[in-house]
Amino acid sequence: MDSLLDFTDKTAIITGAANGFGKRLAIELSKRGCNLVLSDINQAGLDDTIKNLASPDKACALMGDVSVEANSKKLVDLAISKFGSLNIAVNNAGIAHEMAAIHELTESIFDSQFAVNVKGVAFGMKYQIPAMLLAGHGHILNISSLAGLGGAPKAGAYVAAKHAVTGLTKTAAVEYARYNVQVNAICPFFSPTNIMDVDGLNTKEARAMLAKGSPMKRLGDPQEMVNVMLLILSPGNTYMNGQTIAVDGGVTAW
Repeated sequence: MDSLLDFTDKTAIITGAANGFGKRLAIELSKRGCNLVLSDINQAGLDDTIKNLASPDKACALMGDVSVEANSKKLVDLAISKFGSLNIAVNNAGIAHEMAAIHELTESIFDSQFAVNVKGVAFGMKYQIPAMLLAGHGHILNISSLAGLGGAPKAGAYVAAKHAVTGLTKTAAVEYARYNVQVNAICPFFSPTNIMDVDGLNTKEARAMLAKGSPMKRLGDPQEMVNVMLLILSPGNTYMNGQTIAVDGGVTAW
């Protein structure tokens, strides 16, 4: 195996691992020897992910809501008790909301967006970072969005939450770089995973319209996003830090 993609003896936490990016990333890391601690609110989905791993015996799962601080601690404790250390954390769990202009957004929409998309990342890092400090190194990858780099009409609460993820990523990167803990984020363009199963995004017509917004005139394939995640997390990627990488078919080039 190429050393740049050899994750043998590394241990990774992945949230939102029951489907979408999280499930695909778990499968790819398992092929490359990684120990996995997986989390989601969907136990059946977690079970299915583990069934599809190359090495199910090198993985464990814990159902839980990332917006609850105690669950982030439990995941890190599980990683250390099961595998001895924590090297990688992918804070992937996230939710979207139905399309709504700013004046239509409700308190409950903001509450749910910040509970899952922001607190989930913040609490995750709160417990992941001390474990990585003990190990002497680590890499955290937060899943933001192109909406974390610019505006997105009718997605105001999601935009606000993903901008917060971008800010948390950069802040943590600066705080812990001297301790050999890297913190980066990926900012995908629209990619057809379960997060897009909301009104305004879930029809063929709506997705065709969204595709026109990319110079490549298509949505991103989920596997394309996961491939970039693998490259960012590569054991050979030791100097990238505090970056928010757009994977967008060229949208931000316009």
